[in-house]
Amino acid sequence: MPGIRSSAPRDPAGGKESSLTLDRGLALLQAVADADTEAPTISDLALAIGASRAAVYRLLVPLQTRGMVRREGSKVRLGLGLLQLAAKVAPQLRVAAQPALRELAETSGATAHLTVADGDEAQAVAVVEPSWTSYHVAYRVGTRHPLYKGAAGRAVGLRAEDGPWVVSLGELQPGAHGIAAPVRGVSGLRASVGVVSFEPIDAGVVGPGVVTAALLIADALR
Repeated sequence: MPGIRSSAPRDPAGGKESSLTLDRGLALLQAVADADTEAPTISDLALAIGASRAAVYRLLVPLQTRGMVRREGSKVRLGLGLLQLAAKVAPQLRVAAQPALRELAETSGATAHLTVADGDEAQAVAVVEPSWTSYHVAYRVGTRHPLYKGAAGRAVGLRAEDGPWVVSLGELQPGAHGIAAPVRGVSGLRASVGVVSFEPIDAGVVGPGVVTAALLIADALR
């Protein structure tokens, strides 16, 4: 009809091509990351993602522009731009976890926390203290400890056949009782949800609430 333009895309295949380019770009970034300390060459990356060297050069351009990677001659390393992205992750985790942690802290009367694995360490990224108790454990955001110590750390790698939660007593702080359950089903995230208290924790009562909180947080992050 004269004077009326269709809003439909002219080239449906263009969207598919863009999607494939994005997928290959992400695969390239992952290949650089998977190389760990040894920087891969252009040839290494071409082999890793099943593309030509020319295609790798083209894919590197936008990644370099945004600081995601940096070139050192023929070698490629991760760029500092990724640190800026990573810095945005923890605040988003805290926002997503806040409602479930608040409910857990208030119902259990213990300090609730979301802990993520960072290498071989566990780090608290979100903490909520109960509002009605006379005293409770002060647990600071950013606190780190080995993954093999404490309920929060050990729960990260808990297998389904090992039970729904992990309990601990005095492993990180004398007299502190802990119970934690893993956060499952969120790609790329190794984490746990738990509570810590100076009073003994009835796992049969508090444990199901910890598991529920972990499920709610997983749903919020997916």
